Amino acid sequence: MNIPHIPVLLEEVKEAFSALTEGFIVDCTLGYGGHSEALLEQNPHIKLIGCDQDEEALAFSQKRLERFGERVVFEHGNFSSVIAKYAHLPIRGILADIGVSSLQLDKKERGFAFDSDVLDMRMNPKQELSAYDVVNHYSKEELEFILREYGEIHEYKKMANLICEARVKAPLMSAKELSKLAEKVGGKKTIHPSTLLFQAIRIEVNNELGVLTELLESIKNAHFKHCIVGIISFHSLEDRIVKQTFKLWSQNCICPPHVMRCMCGNNHSLGKLISKKPIEASNAEIKKNPRSRSAKLRVFEMKRA
Repeated sequence: MNIPHIPVLLEEVKEAFSALTEGFIVDCTLGYGGHSEALLEQNPHIKLIGCDQDEEALAFSQKRLERFGERVVFEHGNFSSVIAKYAHLPIRGILADIGVSSLQLDKKERGFAFDSDVLDMRMNPKQELSAYDVVNHYSKEELEFILREYGEIHEYKKMANLICEARVKAPLMSAKELSKLAEKVGGKKTIHPSTLLFQAIRIEVNNELGVLTELLESIKNAHFKHCIVGIISFHSLEDRIVKQTFKLWSQNCICPPHVMRCMCGNNHSLGKLISKKPIEASNAEIKKNPRSRSAKLRVFEMKRA
């Protein structure tokens, strides 16, 4: 079958989960099944739960992985809730590839691409909020907030003002129109001027930081005794959340900084960091798949008594 998506950091993901010999791996962002297929082939005795909110991607992966039969369970929905639903099973691995898939980017009718004729950006096409709603109906102050916080755009006020001025004349209907506005502001010369603007709006539309936080909280609350957690992120905001969360999970002492002597019992660690620094794509992979250049994988081993 024609595979529309190249999974990033595939060999690194396989290495992270290579020791698993039983139980389930949860692929929280199944996508087009690249990571899942490799893990099922590598770990012949594990089962897998594949979750995705994109029905098109889910249907593709069901065909791709059908040869594994009952070893695979498919779940349609947001990954923030999948762990709680299956926490009663012997889950030994959790993988989440946080980002937009290549097919979503390449399909212009999804509205993620800079030259798209629509303004959508919904990972789940059935949800109500779209990029059109954000761009055309958010107040100037709300736009400034998401451009500053989610896009880390230096000239966020100028960008928000340009959007508000443009939509007074007529609603912004396409990503192409929005991209032309971004070109007036400019930005970092190393990336396309629309990159951070589209990132900010996409994060808002899909509540990406919120669902990532919910996923990590659900993993913590599941009280897994032995489980490998691997998270792939594509921008600094997501990576920062994962980094800080894993750091907290690894700490034995959770006393406030001003406490002179440990009063908490010094036994609160949920496990250990497998990768103190993020694992990044090799030059060879970046050459083969340029979209992997910003990918960062962090791995944590949960171990509880």
